[in-house]
Amino acid sequence: MWLTDITEHPTGEGKLYLCAVKDLWSGRIVGYSIDARMKSRLAVQALNNAVTARAALGVDVAGCIVNSDRGSQFRARK
Repeated sequence: MWLTDITEHPTGEGKLYLCAVKDLWSGRIVGYSIDARMKSRLAVQALNNAVTARAALGVDVAGCIVNSDRGSQFRARK
C-alpha cells in the first residue's frame, strides 16, 4: 500500500508544492514530484516516478493500493 499527499512550501521566490508517495510496508518515500503549481500533473508525475523506481528494482506494483486524501489532483482524469 502506498500513501500520498501534497504539501506546500513557501520560498523566497514563491510557493513550491511537493507530492510524495510513501510505501507503507518499508516506510520509504518511493516517488515524488515538485512543481510551482498544484495541478494533477504533480500527482501523476509522483506516481509515475514511484512506479518507475520500483520497476527498476524488479518490484511488481500490479495490484498496489494507493491511498490519498481524494483531492482534485488525485481525482482528475489524468
